[in-house]
Amino acid sequence: MSKITIPLGPQHPALKEPASFKITLNGEEIYSMDMRLGYNHRGIEKACEERTYIQGLYLIERICGICSHSHSTAYIQALEELAGLQVPKRGLYIRTLIAELERIHSHLLWLGVAAHEVGFDTLLMYAWRDRELVMDHLAEIGGNRVNYAVNTLGGVRRDLTPAEIAHILKDVDTLEERTKYYAQVATEESTLIARLSKIGYLSKTDAELLGAVGPTARACSVDRDIRRDDPYAAYGDVQFKVCVDDHCDVYGRVLVRVGELMESYSIIRQLLKNLPDGPIAVKAPRRIPAGEAISRYEAPRGEDCHYVKANGTDKPERVKIRAPTLANWRAVRKMIEGNYLADAPIIIAAIDPCFSCTDRAIELVRPAGAATLTWGALRQHGIDWYRKQGLDFADLNKKLATQLGRVK
Repeated sequence: MSKITIPLGPQHPALKEPASFKITLNGEEIYSMDMRLGYNHRGIEKACEERTYIQGLYLIERICGICSHSHSTAYIQALEELAGLQVPKRGLYIRTLIAELERIHSHLLWLGVAAHEVGFDTLLMYAWRDRELVMDHLAEIGGNRVNYAVNTLGGVRRDLTPAEIAHILKDVDTLEERTKYYAQVATEESTLIARLSKIGYLSKTDAELLGAVGPTARACSVDRDIRRDDPYAAYGDVQFKVCVDDHCDVYGRVLVRVGELMESYSIIRQLLKNLPDGPIAVKAPRRIPAGEAISRYEAPRGEDCHYVKANGTDKPERVKIRAPTLANWRAVRKMIEGNYLADAPIIIAAIDPCFSCTDRAIELVRPAGAATLTWGALRQHGIDWYRKQGLDFADLNKKLATQLGRVK
């Protein structure tokens, strides 16, 4: 049977961010897949070099709207290591609380999206209803539902009141009861189990070889979690179980995330029960001593790495970010092979991809000795590339203008 290649994206209903997948089929079976990123690249790493450390903090928090605290914490931890700052215990506990609230809202969002991808919209509505409880608390503590801006150099900006603590504990009880129902659905609903089992298979060996991280790796029996293996913030003071599953497929990734929700509720109770008294931040210098540091953080999607190089000024010399989605893309190419085309959306969604975190600029390699590519030449290259794909925007614009009566 001859192979055919079909495009999926960059604009498509399965995912809400732009990425281009070229899927080669042998009949209905997926033979291979190639990916093209770069549609959402914003140059944040380079922009940080032109801004002060505090300005860069708020910029980095906007890398992702779902795990904004993950990126800001990974970044600020590197700065605090370079500056030799000791963050007060209460500040570390509040950071960890926000981290776990963010994990809950991220996993509930993913659970709803995954259910939607397989036509289980009732579970989507339930999960996103519960996620609103968490978003309300993040807004109450930080002042915003998406970019909470809780972190600052040397600690956190916002303290907790007794009323906020009581409110969080009450809703954690509610969320735990509802999550038990989701766990029951995941383990007893035969239609859901049949739909998600044995698709997107990734062996433990391949997961380790391809550098998979987070729930994607833990669903393949890879017992790895930065919160336990390299504790940061207040994770050294709490007890929790790393959720690992051996299904090695999309179904296993559901079980891992539901299990992590239950662990997050336990961590939050421990944090609030043992919340220390005292200040929430220490005074920090404007200039960071020269040096370099790497910070690791277990984001909801997996290990998030930030590298910062300081040169003694109030601006970083280099900032480099390795988001968990970027680490998982090679595994996606492996796990999608041998599956059917109809399984592609849920297999891709199973890693909980974030293209805002992932996107990188694409380098256009020119022959040795070639002149530097001008802006006009780069624009023309883009026009020519799309024309080869069958898209002539000049012709489309002319037709649109004609339809609007702008051209006689």
